[in-house]
Amino acid sequence: MHNNAPRHFLSLLDFTPGELHDLIRRASELKRMHYAGEAHTPLRNRTLGMIFEKASTRTRVSFEAGMTQLGGHALFLSPGDTQLGRGEPIEDSARVLSRMVDCVMIRTFEQAKVERFAAHSRVPVINALTDLFHPCQLIADMQTYFEHRGDIRGRTVAWIGDGNNMCHSYINAARQFDFQLNIACPEGFDPQTPVLEPARDRCTLTRDPMQAATGADLVVTDVWASMGQEEEQARRMRAFAGYQVNDALMERANPEALFMHCLPAHRGEEVSASVIDRPDSVVWDEAENRMHAQKALLEMLLG
Repeated sequence: MHNNAPRHFLSLLDFTPGELHDLIRRASELKRMHYAGEAHTPLRNRTLGMIFEKASTRTRVSFEAGMTQLGGHALFLSPGDTQLGRGEPIEDSARVLSRMVDCVMIRTFEQAKVERFAAHSRVPVINALTDLFHPCQLIADMQTYFEHRGDIRGRTVAWIGDGNNMCHSYINAARQFDFQLNIACPEGFDPQTPVLEPARDRCTLTRDPMQAATGADLVVTDVWASMGQEEEQARRMRAFAGYQVNDALMERANPEALFMHCLPAHRGEEVSASVIDRPDSVVWDEAENRMHAQKALLEMLLG
């Protein structure tokens, strides 16, 4: 009845570089088909269970719309509906839910939660964001880069700001897509050593954002205080002063450099309005590509 070991997507390292390249190529193909109005419904009668312990706009809409376009159904379980590990062990939730749905998407805090869930699930589990990684965003970002500039292999990417889950996923992407990553973050906000260490040959860590941006083909940042960190806001504002991606910083990058941000963005903090609102800004393509990239992912895991 069931494949004993389903494939999961808990971090970019779960797929081979070849599979990741296939995934973003397929995402662009599904995007073209969508624009051409071609119906493509391989997931008829399939259900995606979406477990949210963190609120979300883009993640929910992109998965739900994408699943609908593929002919399937997405089931939204709000933070109030699903306190993973509270009231019921995660293992039990996984055993039960995975007998009813065909795939599970989880947005939560601890990476250990998605790993424990996946270990006891009969169906594929997708990490739709944890405190450690955000791999779905990276397939969208890579798809966006490939669509606008071609292969990212051998290019230079600058990460400016917090050594957070997005930074960690960029570190994994540097390994998987074979690019150089310059990370500029303030002291006390470095990426975690176990994530950075295996990628040392591809990553440099600096306190100087201008240095990190020099010669970059892609410049990426994220909010300075993520969900749940608002109480640290004042301390973070002080620590990150000088780490704004603005016109002066973008001038240090290559003339053709792209700017990306996983959104929501706080103009005047981590990015200036002049950078994000440029007429040729790819941030909106990047946001849209979440849907196409995740459709390719769903198709691959459930195909």
